[in-house]
Amino acid sequence: MLSYQHSYHAGNLADVHKHALLASMLSYMTGKEKPLSYIETHAGRGLYALDAPEARKTGEAAAGIERLRDRIATDHPYAKILAEVRARYGEAAYPGSPLVAALSLRPGDRIDLAELHPAEFEALNDVMIDYAAHCRKQDGLQLALALTPPDPRRGVMVIDPSYEVKSDYAALPALIRKVHSKWNVGVIALWYPILTNNAHLPMLRDLEAFSFPKPLRHEIRFASAQPGHGLVGSGMFFVNAPYGLDREAAALTVVINSL
Repeated sequence: MLSYQHSYHAGNLADVHKHALLASMLSYMTGKEKPLSYIETHAGRGLYALDAPEARKTGEAAAGIERLRDRIATDHPYAKILAEVRARYGEAAYPGSPLVAALSLRPGDRIDLAELHPAEFEALNDVMIDYAAHCRKQDGLQLALALTPPDPRRGVMVIDPSYEVKSDYAALPALIRKVHSKWNVGVIALWYPILTNNAHLPMLRDLEAFSFPKPLRHEIRFASAQPGHGLVGSGMFFVNAPYGLDREAAALTVVINSL
């Protein structure tokens, strides 16, 4: 399905959760000299405008990053990226995870991004060409298997589907096992929505039944942005979680709970 467009949801609390942890993780990993690979399976357009009609229609950014921006420490890697994006692209600009990654990585690191939606892919390619990213209009889960193990071998894979295709919940644990079996040193970061119907729970049981190394599960809860909206939380499941990410996650919980 190609109906999902993240412009309606950019900057919501789920984005803050995902992007703050991603920025923290990459900041730590780039502290070592060895090069990195970054792979993302559902990249979106990379850069969003929070004053666009889509964002204003849902009000999710207003309930998310626009409320939290001043509560994030200015020396946090995520805060630094937000400031850099506003300086480069304007005050209403907000980075998707490909741009968070690009602004965290160094020359010599590699970025591979997949996006199937034609308009989203075109926008992604326009933004990420400035960062020497390899963008592909391709199924992201197929790309995940095709690119592993990557070169450089050290690196991160972000899996962030829309979950509009309900079979994703059942398919992702098996996919992550396959990716890990091919790339046992890779950090795998899976984002999932927490909905009122708890559709994520069977997927998590399957993930936790497999003894992945250094697993980390972190979730936040929040009120629906609009009455009747099913999204009431955000979750991340990590394989080979980098050192200190659990502390960063706990600190982020405190910030989000301060709302």
